[in-house]
Formats: sequence, C-alpha cells, structure tokens
Amino acid sequence: MGKLHVLGTEISYYQQKEEDYISLTDMVKKFGDDTMIYSWMRNRNTVEFIGIWEELHNPNFKGNEFVTFKSQAGLNSFNLTPRKWIDATNAIGILSKPGRYGGGTYAHKDIAFEFASWISPEFKLYLITEFQRLKDTERKQLGWDIRRNLARINYRIHTDAIKENLIPPELTKQQINLVYASEADILNMALFGMTAKTWRDAHPGDKGNIRDYANMAQLVCLSNLENLNALFIQTKEPQAIRLSKLNQIAIQQMKLLTGHTSLKQLEAGEK
Repeated sequence: MGKLHVLGTEISYYQQKEEDYISLTDMVKKFGDDTMIYSWMRNRNTVEFIGIWEELHNPNFKGNEFVTFKSQAGLNSFNLTPRKWIDATNAIGILSKPGRYGGGTYAHKDIAFEFASWISPEFKLYLITEFQRLKDTERKQLGWDIRRNLARINYRIHTDAIKENLIPPELTKQQINLVYASEADILNMALFGMTAKTWRDAHPGDKGNIRDYANMAQLVCLSNLENLNALFIQTKEPQAIRLSKLNQIAIQQMKLLTGHTSLKQLEAGEK
C-alpha cells in the first residue's frame, strides 16, 4: 500500500497481480463523499467505459450483465454501486476493499484516471503527474536493487571459485581472507587501476570503498569481470595472466559502454 499526495489530498494505492489500483474513496474526500462515486457510476458513459475496459482485460467478465446495465443507464430509476457492479459482472477493474484503514472503493489506474477527469480535469492532471513521478522513482529503485542483487550473485560465484580452486584446506581464516582480498584487488586493478587500499589512502574523508563510487558503466563491467575471473580461476590460469587479460577486457568494455547511448540515458536518469 502506497500513498499519493495530490493537491493536499492523500490517496492510497496498491498493486494486485502487478496492476496498480487507486482509491476512489480517497479521491472524493477533496470534493465530497462516496455519493460522488455512485453518481459517476449511474452515468451511461461511465457504464460503457468500465464495461469495455472489462471486455478488453477480463476473460471472465459477464458481458450479458453489462448489456443489461447499459440498457438501463440514464433512467431515473437506475442505480449502480461498485459492489453491485462487481457481483453482477465479475469485474476486476473496480474493487471494494473492506476495512477501516485502507478500505473503500479502488479502481485500476485506467479507470481511476477517467473518474478523476469526471471530478476535475485539473485534479486528473495533477494525479497523473504525481503517479508517474512515483512510478519513475520505483523503477529507479528497482533498477538499483537488480544491479545490487546481480553484483551479490556474481560476488558469490567469484568467491566460490576462489574457495574451490585457490584456497588450500589447511589455511587459517586470516589467510583465507587475505586471498579473497587479493582476488578482489585483481578486479580493482583491472578496472580502476588501483587497489582498495590505494583508493582509501587517496580518499581519507570518503566513506565506503572504491566500488561504491563506481558509475553505471563501471558496475556493468565489474559484473562481467567477476564472472570472467571466476572462469579463469577454474581453468587454473596464473594470477598475473588473469590480471593482464581482465585489464584488456575492461579497457575494451569500457570503451563500448561509455559510448553506448542507452546506457548514458539510463545513467542520466538516475541523477
């Protein structure tokens, strides 16, 4: 459950089966109460819109019931509530959530934006702008999580290769840690041209390590180098030869990556 802030109104939204649903109940708080939702649903244009949306997105939609509602829409006696619509047609575009906190009527974003337009064109534009800003933020966070998890997975592949091929079982824990650090510095030297210690000595006031300050291209290249070094370790190549190979690969990949338009656009979007 998340929150949108539109013209001073807090509006709940959540995801169901990877689809976004926005609270109509929260939206009307700025303009009135739930009776606005019922008035909107009595409108013939509304019935047609939500019915066609269901036909496009819901294979279990009961079209016959929709036809009945459409034929009655516009009559003074016609009345349609979210619950009645859901129960009669098996609709998925509008949801009725029980509960004191976070409960109420929710609608798929397509329908919610249509409802917002009926309330106020200005409100709709601000709602779309805020929703898009929030989704952009979520995408950037997701991209960071994917890169972080990818680095984690590659790190595990890399350290497992070291453990299986370079560390004799008789070594102490301290000696093993020295081997890991040595292998990590092979990647640092190949890509950044310095060891972790050299970087720390040159940046005494900076927190973290050299990799925390890597840009997008460097992170992509580092991920590739970790996989390649793991492969070189398994084929028993000497450390000096591996370092030379990885350095040449890093040079070639960075030339390609730093000139790649889509990567530049992605990195620019994160700033």
